[in-house]
Amino acid sequence: MIIWLASYPKSGNTWLRSLLATYFFTRDGIFNFDLLKKIDQFPSVNYFKKYDDKFNIPESTSKYWIKEQEKINKENKLKFFKTHCAMCKINNYSFTNSEFTLGAIHIIRDPRNIVSSLAHHYQLELDNALKFMKDDRKALIEEKNGRFLGFVPIFSWALHEKSWSDCKKFPILTIKYEELENNTYESFKKVFEFIKKISNIKTNLDENKLKKTIETCNFKNLQDLEKRKGFEEAMTLKGSNQKIKFFNLGKKNNYKKLLDENLINEINSLYEEQLKKYQYE
Repeated sequence: MIIWLASYPKSGNTWLRSLLATYFFTRDGIFNFDLLKKIDQFPSVNYFKKYDDKFNIPESTSKYWIKEQEKINKENKLKFFKTHCAMCKINNYSFTNSEFTLGAIHIIRDPRNIVSSLAHHYQLELDNALKFMKDDRKALIEEKNGRFLGFVPIFSWALHEKSWSDCKKFPILTIKYEELENNTYESFKKVFEFIKKISNIKTNLDENKLKKTIETCNFKNLQDLEKRKGFEEAMTLKGSNQKIKFFNLGKKNNYKKLLDENLINEINSLYEEQLKKYQYE
């Protein structure tokens, strides 16, 4: 059965994925980028390229979402998957269901800090990054040789948040990125206990392994690894072959220092309900 790591882009999904992959798929709690392959992304190109379907419109892969999850579950093993997909239906095809999903860990982040991360990652001006977040029909789309094999409907930030927080089909644990950042140990313990509760894991938390996992997955280490070895999930600078830093600012990503007052006020007004809901200042 599948447990989703679900988030809007640039909300800390890759970091939680790193922590989980290191804790669950190593003996010593030492991170390396190859471990991320243990937690694949869905939906993504590799799951649909074998079909004969022409996939001549972006959303055409949605009809195979459930079929592919059925195949994944034939192994009868606990599987983690990263997703940026909203918990939605496209052309009446659901992203997932309770038959193939055990639960989800929903990662939420202060939208004021997402803006600057999106701007860096997708090479946008800050005001265009906010437009990205406000687009109710936004999707991440990847085309291969005329076939739309990578289609991820993320919608607007507000719709994405609501789609997962309102989902009642299976258990969902919501984790704030900021809590994970400021108290990684206790936040991961919550994640572990949630996974243990909804799965067949019988073992207790290995505290020494977790401490090593947190140490080797800290931002500085991830940033240094990317500098030395590169990171294949990083975006390419437009008009060149140069990669943009994926692990960019860390705790230095502070909207109070990066956004002007007008943009902050606009975001505060736009997401007043969510800022109160998640007790952001």
